[in-house]
Amino acid sequence: MTDGLIDFVSAAPTTGSLDVRWIHGAPSKRHAQDPEIQVHRYDEHTVVLRQSKSVNYEAPFLYLLFGNDRALLLDTGATADPRLFPLRATVDRLIAAWLDEHPREGYELVIAHTHGHNDHVAADPQFSDRPGTTVVPREADAVRSFFGFGDRWPAQTVTFDLGGRVLEILGSPGHHEAAITVYDPWTGILLTGDTVLPGRLYAFDFPAYLATLDRLVDFAAARPVTHVLGCHVEMTRRPGREYPLGAAYQPDERAPEMTTAQLTAIRDAAASVAGEPGVHRFDDFIIYNEPRKSDLLKLMARGMAHRIRTSITGH
Repeated sequence: MTDGLIDFVSAAPTTGSLDVRWIHGAPSKRHAQDPEIQVHRYDEHTVVLRQSKSVNYEAPFLYLLFGNDRALLLDTGATADPRLFPLRATVDRLIAAWLDEHPREGYELVIAHTHGHNDHVAADPQFSDRPGTTVVPREADAVRSFFGFGDRWPAQTVTFDLGGRVLEILGSPGHHEAAITVYDPWTGILLTGDTVLPGRLYAFDFPAYLATLDRLVDFAAARPVTHVLGCHVEMTRRPGREYPLGAAYQPDERAPEMTTAQLTAIRDAAASVAGEPGVHRFDDFIIYNEPRKSDLLKLMARGMAHRIRTSITGH
């Protein structure tokens, strides 16, 4: 199937770059808008994409990983309309460019998700008629079946081979019942979806969430993890301060990558508030322990007030 096999093992983890100024929105519609999708090449075989806040305030990060036989697109963002969010066209261009450098026949694309919330699956239909493409459904049973999880979900770790680039997949429920974490030995990156990120950590099933964090900490301790990368940035550079829900402009947002020390700090913080439902603020993240209706209403009210103020003042 392949011509000119790439060695994804001997030099792992490779040295890549996250030295990039991520698009973070515009102060108002009167200002120039970001491109719909920002594309950053971490290395020759790894691409990080970010959806623009001018398209959807969630501005999720998506990940495209190339192997010898197939590529994996992890998540499809928050917007379905290809006119507003041309994800299919962008991914097609990236794959075509990669194949120009590494020609092979029958190259496949697999589309999976860190979890099944709408802001991570919205553009799935853009790929419905793409040849050689498998879109993994968002439902938990479908995720477990596709990746080959057995009866030991979520404690079991399974592998997924892109063709010499063998990923490790962990079940990671707590935020969402179908959540997974993907470890890529080639880059050393641990892709944690909405489970671990610099922002609001919504643990809707807290015992499951804490068990997931325990597994992730143990897993990361046994492997060379270079970065912990989630799917959103919601914290500012000021410790303990986040942007309001729905913020379309985040000029002082912190970097998306976290460290294994921060992963452990999240686990320890979660353990410390295990018996306390509600909102708990820490320097690099905010834990929503099985948030109550009042917690979510306060979050939405602050977001609405921010949007009204922005519409009046322009910033």
